[in-house]
Amino acid sequence: MITPFWTNIRYHGAVYLHSVDLWLDPRASREWAFVSHAHSDHVAAHQEAVLSPGTARLLAARDVMPRAAAVLPFGETRTVRGVACTLYPAGHILGSAQLLATVNGRSLLYSGDCKLRPNLVAEAIVIPRAEVLIMETTFGHRRYAFPPQEAVIAEMRAWVAAALADGATPVLMGYSLGKGQEILAALDGCGHEILLHASLYEMTRIAEELGATFPPYDRWAPGRGAGGVVLCPPHLRKWIRGKLPPHRAAIVSGWAFDPRARYRYGADAAFCLSDHADYQDLLTYVERVGPRRVYTVHGYAGAFAGDLRRLGYDAHALDQADQLELF
Repeated sequence: MITPFWTNIRYHGAVYLHSVDLWLDPRASREWAFVSHAHSDHVAAHQEAVLSPGTARLLAARDVMPRAAAVLPFGETRTVRGVACTLYPAGHILGSAQLLATVNGRSLLYSGDCKLRPNLVAEAIVIPRAEVLIMETTFGHRRYAFPPQEAVIAEMRAWVAAALADGATPVLMGYSLGKGQEILAALDGCGHEILLHASLYEMTRIAEELGATFPPYDRWAPGRGAGGVVLCPPHLRKWIRGKLPPHRAAIVSGWAFDPRARYRYGADAAFCLSDHADYQDLLTYVERVGPRRVYTVHGYAGAFAGDLRRLGYDAHALDQADQLELF
């Protein structure tokens, strides 16, 4: 019997497939890594990396491209360092990918951050089957049952219209890459002037290069904003405050599901539009992959692994152990 290539899986701040010397989304520079998407907490200047074309373009814009890159279009299989690698859309942000790694006919799927509900900007998720699944569980607690996206978007648009009717500039806060573009797409047809903070503006221009479409928008500058909608990253909420006319701010995030989210972000309102899967969608994801074993990582990894075991899965929280042996 051939020993599967994933028999020695370690966690040292990121998942490490020791048998093939492959790191999955490490934040420190490594010899060889898979980069699932271009958010800063998933990237580093690696010697060599496997990634999607969309992620490669976004990393180039952020000056963190690896020295050597195996850029794989979705669905194309390429053998890199003895591992057959196939990328599938993860639905998280533009270019976000899952990695299906196969050696000697044995398969392992790494989810990265994923979203099963339709994303207004990112490629729709495609879920392959695999023997072993390593999955991110950011919202892997049963209390996270996100409301329907259509209802959240309708509520957000109504809030924008109400703020403008009251003579206030509505400010919608979302990360410059991913969430900002989804907020912009959600405002399509609203008829308001939409202004983007510079960091969000630059990422949106690249998103258009990658095929995304948006309603008309412009770059925000101090003194602008009256009568329109302003989009900016959450970390700039205090900086931008003195540069706007009278305004109201809202945070747009999966974390807005928590009742105190608007206070934590210093916002007047909070809208639960997430680019991650909620608890039920994570369960659905596992069911569709159909793995023999599941490793969970990040977020509510321990709680979600426990729930999977109660459902009959062989599941373990990977980031709660230094090394796990399979078979």
